[in-house]
Amino acid sequence: MAVIIVQASRLSLNDIRQTWLHLEHNLVYVVVLSAFVLVGSTVYFMTRKRSVYLVDYACYLPPSKLKVEHDRFMKHCKLMGCFDETSLVFLDKILGRSGLGEETCAPEAMHCLPPKPSMEAARQETEQVMFGALDTLFANTNVKPKDVGILVVNCSLFNPTPSLSSMIINKYKMRGNIKSFNLGGMGCSASVIAVDLAKDMLQVHRNNYAIVVSTENITQNWYFGNNKAMLLPNCLFRIGGAAVLLSNKSVDRRRSKYKLIHVVRTHCGANNKAFNCVRQEQDDVGKAGVSLSKDLMTIAGNALKSNITTLGPLVLPISEQILFFVTFVANKLINAKIKPYIPDFKLAFEHFCIHAGGRAVIDELEKNLHLLPVHVEASRMTLHRFGNTSSSSIWYELAYMEAKGRMRKGDRVWQIAFGSGFKCNSAVWLALKNVKPSCNSPWEGCIHRYPVQLSL
Repeated sequence: MAVIIVQASRLSLNDIRQTWLHLEHNLVYVVVLSAFVLVGSTVYFMTRKRSVYLVDYACYLPPSKLKVEHDRFMKHCKLMGCFDETSLVFLDKILGRSGLGEETCAPEAMHCLPPKPSMEAARQETEQVMFGALDTLFANTNVKPKDVGILVVNCSLFNPTPSLSSMIINKYKMRGNIKSFNLGGMGCSASVIAVDLAKDMLQVHRNNYAIVVSTENITQNWYFGNNKAMLLPNCLFRIGGAAVLLSNKSVDRRRSKYKLIHVVRTHCGANNKAFNCVRQEQDDVGKAGVSLSKDLMTIAGNALKSNITTLGPLVLPISEQILFFVTFVANKLINAKIKPYIPDFKLAFEHFCIHAGGRAVIDELEKNLHLLPVHVEASRMTLHRFGNTSSSSIWYELAYMEAKGRMRKGDRVWQIAFGSGFKCNSAVWLALKNVKPSCNSPWEGCIHRYPVQLSL
């Protein structure tokens, strides 16, 4: 444009007249060229990738009456009468090593003696979590429910009819042409999958809002048997959920917290061991629960390697990519016994949101990715304060960093989560400003107490 303007300023009236005569004699050429430019511009603007912004999000904060202290948990398990002495010892041992604190919460039905894992109680738990997070989100963003064109809800183990997405639409009287989706059975990494689906929908539907709701239901999924592999979730999983507002509107960039940069999904379900390592099933006496395999950490490690092999070239500096590529080729082609090079992801990200699946998961990623204690602080503190809240844990972790005042403009965030199937999924966000915690943050009123010293 600058060159054209400079050249045009040098034209005399005679030059302009000659140019006009030339165009008159080449009318077909001018029309074809103009049509080509018009069509090309239209195709470009219609097919270009639209930016997806995270306007805001909200995490559910359970009431203090639902807290489950360790001593109370063990006393409750004894009074249930369904666990033998060996199982009680195992539960006490696992709980002590879990990394969970004294303020994690269980649903109301599990505080009853005996517990009441009914369908109605499960609905009540889900409604409290989803509606609690959504009420906060709508209040903080001033977005009306009828303005939302896309709704994605994920919950692995509770999928009633009508669906959870229909429950939300009914509660908030959303519009009739909303594109709603309900994802089930996808494990703790489902929130990244839901964000990916919402992102794809926002590429198709212009000038729109999308809401992602991530939660899990404990009421109907507590295990009342004595299979040790199925007792682990009782110690780790607690109540929680998050609601996320995404937008593809350019006007929302200024008020948004983050921009979505990448989503990388890895599925290892073709491998039988990976497929069966997290499995909902019945034990020998017919009691249902979720079984966790002893090979879980090994399978998670392999899934992580596959995921970062795809993610690395997208985010790492070229020097790290070269080192990774050289060792990869040496091992594959030359059969050299060279230890695989683990790229330094600290050069690509300032913040890490590692799914708070358990202490062992966080320890393993801290070790394998060569992270510092500050990089896994949000994950450890989320596990301590809220327990494993399944797919929503990565949002509690992001809220922790904001509450600590660590999120600066231009910072990059890596959310990474593992799920049944077996899956490893990553989402990369870019902070658009110095992010402050939103109103009614789950860490409001208690962030000054963190980080806490955890026992070994």
